[in-house]
Amino acid sequence: MFNRTFGLALMLCFLVIGVAGAAEPKPLQLSVFNPVQMVPESESIRGVRLNLFYQVNENVSGFSLSLLGVNRAKGEVSGVEWGLGNWVDQNFYGWQAGIVNRTGQRFVGLQNGWVNITEGDFTGLQWGLVSWTEGFFHGWQSGAVNFTRGRFVGLQSGLLNVSLAESTGANLGFVNYNDSSFKGFQGGFVNVAGEMHGFQLGLINYAKSLDGLQIGLGNYNGNKEPFEFLPIVNWSF
Repeated sequence: MFNRTFGLALMLCFLVIGVAGAAEPKPLQLSVFNPVQMVPESESIRGVRLNLFYQVNENVSGFSLSLLGVNRAKGEVSGVEWGLGNWVDQNFYGWQAGIVNRTGQRFVGLQNGWVNITEGDFTGLQWGLVSWTEGFFHGWQSGAVNFTRGRFVGLQSGLLNVSLAESTGANLGFVNYNDSSFKGFQGGFVNVAGEMHGFQLGLINYAKSLDGLQIGLGNYNGNKEPFEFLPIVNWSF
């Protein structure tokens, strides 16, 4: 009886140790194309991931490099990702650089590439040809096309800057478009704002409602107080 109980207890200990060991992040990942990779995609990495075409893991902490393909994480990533493509399903903290970068939830740090997409909130610098954030943006967004759907606080600089929610800060670009309330400075050839609280400087300035100053060739103030349209300068306080 004692031997049987001892044997069962020993087996249970080995089982627990095995499960705990399997749950521990591995220090190194080498991959050609998932599932041809050293560490299975269900496990996490804390260290270095090196990949030729496509690697997948759960959570990742450290450095990920994909020579000809994509770094993929189904969970959270903290560290540096370099590759043609970087794809993170949850949060990212650090530096993500590639042709296409995508983060499914919150991003904190630097995201730079030809196309940058963050589907959650963003804090830091988003820099590339197209920079796109769905959630709350806090920082600097720079690219040929910059787009934010959620609340924006910071600087947008590019050819086309679009913010669809309440924004505070500065727009510097060829065309600056805000669909809600903008507090701060818009500088470009064409400036458009819903409620403008601040200063518009450009060739054409348009505000559905103005609380501030417009300087440009044509200046439109939708609330018509004191003037609806004036060349050179228009104002409402």
